[in-house]
Amino acid sequence: MSYDHPDESHNPWTTRSVQTRYENPWIRVDHHDVLTPAGTAGIYGVVNFKNLAIGVVPIDAQGYTWLVGQYRYAMGAYSWEIPEGGGPLADTPLASAQRELREEVGLEAAQWDKILEMDLSNSVTNEKAIIYVARDLTMHSAHPEETEQLSLRRIPFEQLYQEVREGKHRDSLTVAAVMRIKLMHLEGTL
Repeated sequence: MSYDHPDESHNPWTTRSVQTRYENPWIRVDHHDVLTPAGTAGIYGVVNFKNLAIGVVPIDAQGYTWLVGQYRYAMGAYSWEIPEGGGPLADTPLASAQRELREEVGLEAAQWDKILEMDLSNSVTNEKAIIYVARDLTMHSAHPEETEQLSLRRIPFEQLYQEVREGKHRDSLTVAAVMRIKLMHLEGTL
């Protein structure tokens, strides 16, 4: 292990071949035959996402926010999360965030602030996330996708923060967004 400053532009892996093993409208799974940094033969599986992960924390003038509840098939569990979804790479992230908030919660916002960008599960995927805070809200009708059976909760942001601290929320976008917003409040930057 090196404690000095590495050359961050140097890739110690050598890709020998790449084969797509599975693909659908949302992901592509590639099998890589590689030479490891030690020079030995190896394999690597990479999940390529076809959308950005987009998250939104709507906060109203009273300090309340909204959570979306839904059953998450891959996890086999129900989850309460910030409004979130996939943003097509051809769309701007902000346009995707605005669409997700309107579809899932029925809210539109006059003020948008990007607060966080993250790489999700970067050991096996290339999925990137962008999270916004939405303020100056107006209520409209929600129009979730036909595959979504959503429930909504409007709660004080501080209550959500406490629930995150207590481990009641495990969704990575929710946890990261709530902690970032709390830090920004403490720093006086939001």
